[in-house]
Amino acid sequence: MTAPRKSYCHRGGTTPLLGLTIPEHFYYVVEQFPDHEAVVSLPQARHLTYAQLAQEVDAVAKGLLGLGFGHGNRIGVWSTNNIEWLLLQLATARLGAILVNINPAYRPRELAYALQRSEIQGLFTIPRFRTSHYVEMLVNLIPELKRGAQAELDNKDFPALQKVVLYNPVNPAEAISPYPGFIGWPEFLSVAARVDQHTLNEITASLDRDDAINIQYTSGTTGFPKAVVLTHHNILNNAYFSAKAMRFSEKDRLCIPVPFYHCFGMVLANLLCLSVGACAVIPSEHFDPEAVLMAVETERCTAIHGVPTMFIAEMEHPLFRDTDLSSLRTGIMAGAPCPPALMKRVMSEMHCSEMLIGYGETEASPLTHLTTRDDTLERRVETVGKNLPHQEVKIIDMATNKTVPLGEVGEICFRGYHIMQAYYGDPAATAEAIDEHGWLHSGDLGAMDADGYVRITGRLKEMIIRGGENIYPREIEDCIFTHPKVAEVAVFGIPDEFYGEEVAAWIQLHGAETATEEEIRDFCSASLAHFKVPKYIWFVDEFPMTVTGKLQKFRMREIMVEKRRKRD
Repeated sequence: MTAPRKSYCHRGGTTPLLGLTIPEHFYYVVEQFPDHEAVVSLPQARHLTYAQLAQEVDAVAKGLLGLGFGHGNRIGVWSTNNIEWLLLQLATARLGAILVNINPAYRPRELAYALQRSEIQGLFTIPRFRTSHYVEMLVNLIPELKRGAQAELDNKDFPALQKVVLYNPVNPAEAISPYPGFIGWPEFLSVAARVDQHTLNEITASLDRDDAINIQYTSGTTGFPKAVVLTHHNILNNAYFSAKAMRFSEKDRLCIPVPFYHCFGMVLANLLCLSVGACAVIPSEHFDPEAVLMAVETERCTAIHGVPTMFIAEMEHPLFRDTDLSSLRTGIMAGAPCPPALMKRVMSEMHCSEMLIGYGETEASPLTHLTTRDDTLERRVETVGKNLPHQEVKIIDMATNKTVPLGEVGEICFRGYHIMQAYYGDPAATAEAIDEHGWLHSGDLGAMDADGYVRITGRLKEMIIRGGENIYPREIEDCIFTHPKVAEVAVFGIPDEFYGEEVAAWIQLHGAETATEEEIRDFCSASLAHFKVPKYIWFVDEFPMTVTGKLQKFRMREIMVEKRRKRD
């Protein structure tokens, strides 16, 4: 009897893994391309060559050392996209400090959790963006910032936090400290004079590729986000091999509309460019389709990243037909399934004939699968491609954990250099995610064909993916449940043509209480990022349940979809 072929794939590749730290590889690239443009920030009207970028990175690294930060310290960045974010990304790596990415959409409750969960010791932030007033949120959380003359903070809720640095991305040299507890950007840079170049170089030389270098937040089914710990080796190799798969070089210019705080922006955009000497182009602080189109035209970008909703917004913009996008050839679309019609439009109307589909998760640094420019359109839209070099993937039976035959559906698991080090401060969650053999269990369902292509079929988790943002119902449920009128709540995702999914909530109120949808949304907006606030709210008297009393969210989803269909 012939045994069935199992759905297991391992691609070693002909190019070896990089055995360097991020600063070692970065300065190797700087030596090769000192006069090439490294980064262009259009909202800041700034252009830096690789030599200039390296010089500014060193100044920021010395500033961090001058404030007393170094190897292993956790430095948070709460900001939109700008050059300073990139400088901090590279400067913390230069020292072996751990960069902690904080979503700029966070509200005070979410910020407090991030500061506490990662035990952040230094925080860099901008004053405000649109309706988010970061300074005011911080002083409400930490009243000591209103006084203190920049001495080390002493707050019982955030005992690890020592310094908060404020910078203005439009004019970094402007002194903008509204309260004495903040350190302004000019003063931060002035302490760099205390550190000599030899000391900085010795610190970098002492680093190890397996040192933790980054903490990124990813939502978990238990409610609040988990803090994913990633190393130099994790993210540098993931960025480098993604660049190789895209056939990226020093001649390319990548337009980056995706947020830096997310792994898509930080690893697959910033670090991807810097790993091969390409130029990173920042079109705007936050996604703006018009700014993206103008950036591609004026900077002659050869590549563009984004989630499907971003590409839709760009192509539906009134200026789209009048914008010259002929310089484009490639990019990565990820974060949500791509409809075939959308991919065809991107390839033809945006000139991205080599547009690739990517798949992965933060715990995997993040990219695990990518299509190629030689793949058929069918494979580009119906699969997520094959795993990157030096990675392993298998599909397992959820009941037995045994590898299933090719073509059968099971849970997708990953193993290799790209797997996270741990969830920070949470060994139990780490052990649940990574088994004793080193396999990371994704929670996603899929099937693999004989060529190693993986097709995503569903999710074990209840995660909602809205416009590329991962949202977990438990966090929203926990928030809504604190409303005094709410007796029970169930949150789930329902299909949406634009965002992929939208957040829906069924709510049962106490006794004779009454409430409006707007009341619940306003309540959520005070504690949750805007993209987590339910779009659809339905007040009910009871929930569909199993015979054992468990909520049947799939039935709620079906009912809501049918209700919306009849309404439309």
